[in-house]
Amino acid sequence: MKNADKKSKVLTILKKLGKAYPDTDIALNFSAPHELLFAVILSAQCTDAMVNKTTAILFQKYKTISDYADADIKELENIVHQCGFYHNKAKNIKKSAQMLIDNFSGKVPQNMDDLQKLAGVARKTANIVMSSAFGKQVGIAVDTHVIRIGNILKLTKNADPVKIEQDLMQIVPQKQWKKFSFLIQTLGRRACKARTPNCAICPIKPECKGTKPVF
Repeated sequence: MKNADKKSKVLTILKKLGKAYPDTDIALNFSAPHELLFAVILSAQCTDAMVNKTTAILFQKYKTISDYADADIKELENIVHQCGFYHNKAKNIKKSAQMLIDNFSGKVPQNMDDLQKLAGVARKTANIVMSSAFGKQVGIAVDTHVIRIGNILKLTKNADPVKIEQDLMQIVPQKQWKKFSFLIQTLGRRACKARTPNCAICPIKPECKGTKPVF
């Protein structure tokens, strides 16, 4: 499929998904950039609902970046335990907070390169923080839903998240980069589930045309 055709297909997908899921936005609760940063770190292989349950406690206990940097690691682990991989997640949150203080004057940086220097922060996390905390759409957050459904819809042939992002950035209008990612995630959670897809309620069934996941 040529890029021109993919661009047209993307516009149709955005229109239909936007109509089906009009209130789609980031599901993680936060009130400051560092809270979103830590929430996204916790979200790896964990549901948004569980992250929000956890951060309700976390954000109440730790108010500032300094609080996280000075946190007792065992207490931090106990709070984030239910999000899974709690040793690494607690370590990354504490270390990221220390790095913010040591290298960025205690503020979450507003550029991709610096964000990805923080512990536990890869490009997907950086994209989410940039778009949802700072309103800057510099890339497309590629998670498992975007990887899988992007291939199903033949918008990409790649499995690598970085290459998929590059493919999507060429065919999705930049002002829609944030929205595209969240709409595809919502589609993946509500209809196009990996193990039990419900094609009957899929808002973009004609664009799928019965294709099957690559992965």
